[in-house]
Amino acid sequence: MTLLIGLLIPLLGTMLGSAFVFFMKDEMSPRLQKSLLGFASGVMVAASVWSLLIPAMKMEADKGAWSVLPASVGFLLGIGFLLLIDEVTPHLHLGSDSPEGLHSRLSRTAMLALAVTIHNLPEGMAVGVVFAGAAQGASGISLAAAAAVSVGIAIQNVPEGAIISMPMRAEGNSRWRSFLIGSLSGAVEPLGALAVVLMASLLTPILPYMLAFAAGAMFYVVVEELIPEASEGKHTNLSTIGFAIGFVLMMVLDVLLGGE
Repeated sequence: MTLLIGLLIPLLGTMLGSAFVFFMKDEMSPRLQKSLLGFASGVMVAASVWSLLIPAMKMEADKGAWSVLPASVGFLLGIGFLLLIDEVTPHLHLGSDSPEGLHSRLSRTAMLALAVTIHNLPEGMAVGVVFAGAAQGASGISLAAAAAVSVGIAIQNVPEGAIISMPMRAEGNSRWRSFLIGSLSGAVEPLGALAVVLMASLLTPILPYMLAFAAGAMFYVVVEELIPEASEGKHTNLSTIGFAIGFVLMMVLDVLLGGE
């Protein structure tokens, strides 16, 4: 039951954020969007470092200088995997009229949803791999540490859900349709997390690589998508403040809840 709740918490965060469409009459203000994008970036970077990369190196601590190898290789593979997904999946970013990925006849709404789904994939992997590590008794990964990642991702998903549902409403969709699309964009997280957990026994020998892989995938999303969007136009200082708050919040969560 604890595992199930841990895997579903991030989805609940996305649903909560998507529900903003029922309470906000107009489009999300640029100030709020910049702040939320920065906040999401800060949470993801802190989670990648404290909850994924550092545990990956701790698990290989007995190998001396070579302890950094799995983290390095896994991180680069994660970057490469998301780069490939980004190249082949037809999607459309907020505020853009130029679709990316392979040519498709999908609707604008569907491609906007796919863009956010790509973002959510590495977050689901991160939650799944830390719970898999906790289940295997991996060094530096306790059940509390896994819960900290789940809660941190859920907090980050609240603004992310709002950032996708509000533009969906602006595109002409009804409030309920916008809410459902925003919520479903986060459904990939528990599904991806569950798949990783179910393969936990097979992943044990390469768990350090998988932790770093998830970190690399999340870093890709931050560097390729979130930060550029947060740095365009005016009010970029708000995204910087949001980043700092998100980073510190996730760092504190990991230390307080994940400390062994």
